[in-house]
Amino acid sequence: MKIPFYKAGILTCLTISFLYGHASAESDLSTKCGEIKPNVNPSFQQINCLLTNAAIEADIPPEVVKAVATQENGSWKQFDETGKTVESPDGGIGLMQLTDQRGYDQDKLRSDVVYNIEAGVGVLSSMYSRTDLPKINGAGRKVIENWYFAVMAYNGTKPVNSPLYQLTGERNTNAYQEEVFAKLEKHSYITDTELAKYPFKTTDFSYDRDLTDSIKFNRFIYTLTSPVHNSAYFFKVGNRVATTVDGVKLREEPGTSILKKLPKNTALIIDGEFTYDFTNQYVWYPVRTDDPKIKGYVSSAYVIKDMVKPVITGATNKSIPVKSTFNALTAVKAMDNVDGNRTNAIQVSGKVDTTKLGTYVLTYKVADRSMNTSTIIRRITVYDNLKPIISGVMNKTIRLNSSFNPKTSVTARDNINGNLTSKISIRGSVNTKKKGTYTLKYTVRDYSNNVTTVTRKITIDSTKPVIFGAKNKSIRYKSSFNPKTGVTAKDNLDGSLTKQIKVTGTVKTKKKGSYTLTYTVTDKSQNRTVVKRKITVK
Repeated sequence: MKIPFYKAGILTCLTISFLYGHASAESDLSTKCGEIKPNVNPSFQQINCLLTNAAIEADIPPEVVKAVATQENGSWKQFDETGKTVESPDGGIGLMQLTDQRGYDQDKLRSDVVYNIEAGVGVLSSMYSRTDLPKINGAGRKVIENWYFAVMAYNGTKPVNSPLYQLTGERNTNAYQEEVFAKLEKHSYITDTELAKYPFKTTDFSYDRDLTDSIKFNRFIYTLTSPVHNSAYFFKVGNRVATTVDGVKLREEPGTSILKKLPKNTALIIDGEFTYDFTNQYVWYPVRTDDPKIKGYVSSAYVIKDMVKPVITGATNKSIPVKSTFNALTAVKAMDNVDGNRTNAIQVSGKVDTTKLGTYVLTYKVADRSMNTSTIIRRITVYDNLKPIISGVMNKTIRLNSSFNPKTSVTARDNINGNLTSKISIRGSVNTKKKGTYTLKYTVRDYSNNVTTVTRKITIDSTKPVIFGAKNKSIRYKSSFNPKTGVTAKDNLDGSLTKQIKVTGTVKTKKKGSYTLTYTVTDKSQNRTVVKRKITVK
């Protein structure tokens, strides 16, 4: 690791604070990880333990610390074959390749591998605490991707470590932090997991590629579109985790016979503290499934804390007619990536009164068994889709010159607004002094803007009365004859007008011949009917 000299003042303050807070005290890592002999490289398993515990104590994902150690010293060696401290040409000391760390005991950095590891972890932690380096929006220290720029700063925020090539905008896979994270994916995730990528733009950084001055960061908050990854080293007994790929091997003991192959997103419960592998950087967790009889060990490379919330579907905003039936859970489902169907666990708060118009708010909440909770707000609008009803608007025939009020006996009622008679509007008019048929349009609108229109025809009476029985007839000579006998008249409005029949003409029964009678009747609308009748005396 090459830290630029001009940063030495800042780093000295930071590292001295770490030195006197933790690293200067007698470390307990040796107790946890076994006896460490002077000038002798600990075993791989011991180094794994030292790196892991130093990272956990500093609240850093061990995956990150191990990847940095691998980048700095691929063989994880503090000493060479002769027992001499490994040092790089640029002054990097020991396993963590610390350079220009004046706040630390230089001799102890060379002689004490535990001290060297704790110092490297302290420097990395101080890089994370810098306020001039970008972070992921909402992410904390346990999110692996959130250490991207701290890892860069561990080596130096120089143009050579720019995430993108300034001229082309291509990703700089040769940057220190890019190589560290590639090693992290390879060793901690066995290349089965891809870490989330930052959406870099060349405008995020300013630097002169012809100089060695540090990069200036123009953007300090990033939002990643892909899921980020929490460290797998902070699980507690009882935590629920999920497998990340298909075919995860549940083993009887770390690295031993396979008990079962687990599909992706299998729920597992952490059943104890992790143990170290002899040759790999990952660790082994004792786990059990929801069936307590199925238990064993899985690699930390293939489990992740279940942080995925259940997905609620079908709870979309909706408009329903007033007085219709509504069930808040109809067609609403909840599915979880690990627990599967969680529909029965959905809780709904809020009520919908389908008898009253308005917009009602329902809150849907569901949690998976890892207590990841999803909440959806749903709005149900009860609307009135029924038109008012107009009654009493019937076609009608009235007499000439009679009085007529188009609103008489006409009413309007609405299912919600009740009596709307006063809201009726009428288009058209009726001239009762002139015969004919007139059209009236009655319209009423309720408060929900539902409109009813009814057409009515009013006819001024032009129908003539009808005379019955005035048929031609032959009678005997000198017989009796009454011209009104058997003759009647009826009107569509006035009813019987028989008494109003007028007869003109006479019949002489004592004189043979043909006689013509004229029957006339007039109704109150001045509609007149005239019928001619022939009477023959034989």
